Amino acid sequence: MHRIITAALAALVTLATPAIAQTRWVMATAYPEANFHTQTIRAFLADIEAAAPGKLAVQLHANAALMPLPQIKRGVQTGQVQLGEFLLGAHGNEDPIYEVDYLPFLATTWAQGRALGQAMEPAVRARLERQGLTALYMVPWPSQGLYSRTELRSAEDLKGSRFRAQTPVLARMAELLGATPVLVQAADIPQAFATGIINAMITSAQTGVDSAAWDYSRYFYNIGFTLTRNVVVANTRALRSLDAPTQAAIMAAADRATTRGWEASEASEQVMTARLQAQGMLTPEPSEALMTGLRGIGVRQEEEWVAKAGPEGRAMLERYRALLR
Repeated sequence: MHRIITAALAALVTLATPAIAQTRWVMATAYPEANFHTQTIRAFLADIEAAAPGKLAVQLHANAALMPLPQIKRGVQTGQVQLGEFLLGAHGNEDPIYEVDYLPFLATTWAQGRALGQAMEPAVRARLERQGLTALYMVPWPSQGLYSRTELRSAEDLKGSRFRAQTPVLARMAELLGATPVLVQAADIPQAFATGIINAMITSAQTGVDSAAWDYSRYFYNIGFTLTRNVVVANTRALRSLDAPTQAAIMAAADRATTRGWEASEASEQVMTARLQAQGMLTPEPSEALMTGLRGIGVRQEEEWVAKAGPEGRAMLERYRALLR
């Protein structure tokens, strides 16, 4: 009888071991399931689970269901969640280095975007590490375009508009355009347009499709604004608490996510623009007058950024431009 009880207890312990050993994490992102950033995250998490089965399970909360975009970085820092994705440029008020890839027209092609990544990412990773965050991977949005209810012939046409400004750079651009900057998160764009809170914005074709832009906007001008990045981060303390093989699996999966995400972003640019056109949106070439006005503002914003970022920022831009030669 004693042997039977002992064997039964051993069996129960064996059955319970995987559940006890498995670590459970929570991840937050502000973007919907169909967005390529979210799909990249799903593949990233599947890679981790396949490489370290039974070691780590991550529950993903998409579409700002757990916390809005501006709170995600802080949420990971404080350990409310162990993983998070956020728009790097949205935190430019903390440190200007975070917003270098949002400078208007600094990097507008995929080759330029990769070169800027080489120049900026070491400094970004170091800053995040000092805040208790480990940057796992960074993936850019496709080229940003200008959305409007009405035709835009020049930058002057944006004067007096209510302009969506999801980052400090865009808020400053709105001011220089003579527009009113309004902070509106991606999930709230349709309602903001419908109620007149905003009537113009700069964002990607992907976000336009995510928010059904054809319901509230008529024009989409692909102005080649920037290739700004999202970053996926882990709480460093939580990451280091995992065993070495699981940490290695996460970092290897992050490398694959970088490649996969860049490919998905590049594909998204054309596919999502075609979706906007198929829904009846007009996508004319931006006029020379419009581009001249916007680029002039971009030059001024770069000068202002260098003044804030100091010698390190200037050196970063010099490294970037050297990579383009």
